[in-house]
Amino acid sequence: MSQAIWMNGELVAYEDAKVHVLTHALHYGTSVFEGVRAYELPDGGTAVFRHQDHIDRLFRSAGLYHMEIPYSKDQIRAATFETITANALKSCYIRPLVFRGAGPMGLYPLDCPVDVMIAVWEWGAYLGDEGKVGGVRAKVSSWRRIPSDALIPTAKAGGQYLNSILAKIEADKAGYEEAILLDTRGYVCEGTGENLFLIKDGKVVTPGFANDILEGINRAAAIEILRDQGYDVVERDIARGELYRADEIFMTGTAAELTPIREVDDLAVGDGTRGPITAEIQAIFEDALHGRSERYSRWLDKVPAAVS
Repeated sequence: MSQAIWMNGELVAYEDAKVHVLTHALHYGTSVFEGVRAYELPDGGTAVFRHQDHIDRLFRSAGLYHMEIPYSKDQIRAATFETITANALKSCYIRPLVFRGAGPMGLYPLDCPVDVMIAVWEWGAYLGDEGKVGGVRAKVSSWRRIPSDALIPTAKAGGQYLNSILAKIEADKAGYEEAILLDTRGYVCEGTGENLFLIKDGKVVTPGFANDILEGINRAAAIEILRDQGYDVVERDIARGELYRADEIFMTGTAAELTPIREVDDLAVGDGTRGPITAEIQAIFEDALHGRSERYSRWLDKVPAAVS
């Protein structure tokens, strides 16, 4: 884990990064966060992937839950660079968290302070490097994705992830690597922490915002790459049965990066291996992440070199 964590404007040692037991977010889930990654570049430097998009979404999520972040976007960006440099990491996962701190107890949160922290650590592929090549097994969950008339699915809020946690535990206990959640109407929504893409007869479809998905940043990157490669990407309702007819299925997310699904509910997707379109887009995506693509170099926010 991190040697140093940024908390409310200063770096503190890992063991000193503490909050009070009466922290509002601990009791009521009043937090928003991001999952971000930085990658080592071919020149030995480090760059954060789509950094500004993540910062913008963090502020948007906070605003939707009436939390005013006490730092500017530029300050959060600089603090992220500072934390990466302090931990001397070339590649890392980055977790900014905005949360309601200790204050008056009760559901009403607006009299509690807004605290901010940023942690970084080394973290491999969320679903395993083998899964990125061979694909993972997924199960359609009995739990439905939270609807937009109950919470705010487009906000990346801590309390909302209890929904994904239930689905993840269910899938794991049944022997699968991941779960697929349907929306309240019964259409395909997303994984526990990933967006979904289905390919049938060379055509690509993905659930849209009407399905209560999170506005995935790697999802947007994959759509752009697909379209640049000449594929027509359609956002629409996807029936559960289409999962079993798909030639290829893959997921995108910051933690999972781009990972194929080889089985759904014990039924092989296509021939049960990573499909050709998935492999094509994954290779381009990996080049973009690691600074090997001039075309997508604008997605990289390079960490300034440390001053000795």
